[in-house]
Amino acid sequence: MKNLTVYTDGACSGNPGSGGYGIVMIYGAYRKEISKGYKRTTNNRMELLAVITALEALKEPCAVTLYSDSKYVTDSITKGWVYSWQKNGWIKSDKKKALNVDLWERLLPLLKRHKVNFIWVKGHADNVENERCDSLAVAAASGDDLSEDEGYTD
Repeated sequence: MKNLTVYTDGACSGNPGSGGYGIVMIYGAYRKEISKGYKRTTNNRMELLAVITALEALKEPCAVTLYSDSKYVTDSITKGWVYSWQKNGWIKSDKKKALNVDLWERLLPLLKRHKVNFIWVKGHADNVENERCDSLAVAAASGDDLSEDEGYTD
């Protein structure tokens, strides 16, 4: 398996509001940046979509060290919450419906395909690659050609 490092971030102007994600993928000397903006979405959806987009971009199973400043994403995976939500029909322990089920259902098969180690990093704390992802996400969210987040509902 190839080993690579991925940084992801999501941004939203308002929550909900226009949003975007930024990704930096590093494999040896190879570096790829990806970003995209959406008309109306939430920050958590952008955080999740960044991770999904990065993992979907991989053409073969890989070992990925993935850095995110989203506790929502990292804790949901590393603490196993999302697996409990799925097992319980997307109902959380507080008996409320889990949010962003469409994105979690896209992410979970990718976590079976790739070996992903999630690492939480504090946002806006001088982590160069996290700051780059934030810049990409903010720029994408404020772009002129924003897409529809088909899975977002008010």
